[in-house]
Amino acid sequence: MTQMLVGAAAAAGRSSAAFDRVLAVVAERRGEFEEKRHIPRDVIAEFKNAGIYRASTPKKFGGDALPPAEFLRMIERISVVDGSAGWVASFGSSLVYLAALPLETQAELYADGPDVVFAGGLFPVQPAERVEGGYRVSGRWRFASGCKGADVLGVGIKAGQDSAGRLLTAVLRPGQAEIVENWDVIGMRGTGSHDLVVDGAVVPEEWTFVRGGEPTVDEPLYRYPTVPYAAQVLAVVGLGVARAALDQAVAAGGRAGYTGAPKPAERATYRIAVGRAEAGLRSARAFFYEATEEAWATVAAGDPATADQASALRLASAHLAKTSFEVVRAAYQLGGIAAIADGSPMQRYLRDASVVPQHAFLQEGMYDGAGAVLMGVQPFPGYL
Repeated sequence: MTQMLVGAAAAAGRSSAAFDRVLAVVAERRGEFEEKRHIPRDVIAEFKNAGIYRASTPKKFGGDALPPAEFLRMIERISVVDGSAGWVASFGSSLVYLAALPLETQAELYADGPDVVFAGGLFPVQPAERVEGGYRVSGRWRFASGCKGADVLGVGIKAGQDSAGRLLTAVLRPGQAEIVENWDVIGMRGTGSHDLVVDGAVVPEEWTFVRGGEPTVDEPLYRYPTVPYAAQVLAVVGLGVARAALDQAVAAGGRAGYTGAPKPAERATYRIAVGRAEAGLRSARAFFYEATEEAWATVAAGDPATADQASALRLASAHLAKTSFEVVRAAYQLGGIAAIADGSPMQRYLRDASVVPQHAFLQEGMYDGAGAVLMGVQPFPGYL
């Protein structure tokens, strides 16, 4: 027993050291991510070494299947250093989708180990031709974040009446798709969210799944609400960026300005703005993790999350994304004229934070869905 505890402690130490190395590498190379507009594969390898891409791999196949709050805190810490790196790392959660694949398919997927990078360009959904044993897939899909470092890719297909109108995801190897490098954006430049083009690839039926479909793995993580979790891992990126921006504003409070005016920390308006931002960010963060822990306690006990719990996850995520952007915008304004320089980190914080609430999972309409659930009326389709 003692040897087992020592072994576990040693493994935890290695994991901690590997994660600290990830933070150091991201800090050193974040400028490169923006310039190249993707996270290079050697950095993805560092993510794998730190366990980020086994975080949602079933324990049955050698993964960690981490409780969501534990994984979300990892992404939050990476995002404090760089939003794009946090965004790409966040897809370490996406293997929860693949838990809906047949067990035999998953065994093949993880045959070389549990550290698998999955990237998807699911929309716009494209029609696929039903062929013997599977589907012939062709089309073009948008926003495949992290696709240049992926081991497997997913694209959204619809294939006639047999799919019952549900969105299927077809899983492909990178050689079956062309990456069209067209990610030309203001924020989250390093995510490499390019288009995918597929021309007639045949995908066996056992390599397709319904997103958020019934899992074939019986472990607590795969009872956690899948689509709300997908929103959470993106919202927490905004949280990390906001934390970095607000810390920057606090640190700048003791610096003299260009005009000889009192230092920012000596001005009541500056202190009030920092205090309000701190309260808003911490409050949104507390709600976010509270909802996470409540839903996790339910599924860990063997029960499905309730509709109220799933809705709380969506509400907390949308609210965190919105609040984080507001905090970054306030920090940017507090930065004054210095914040407009290209070399100012506030530039990157503002650009990156502005992207998060633009995501379809995190837009203003989520408040409508949450309000409907709270008042006992039917929310819009797809909310739950």
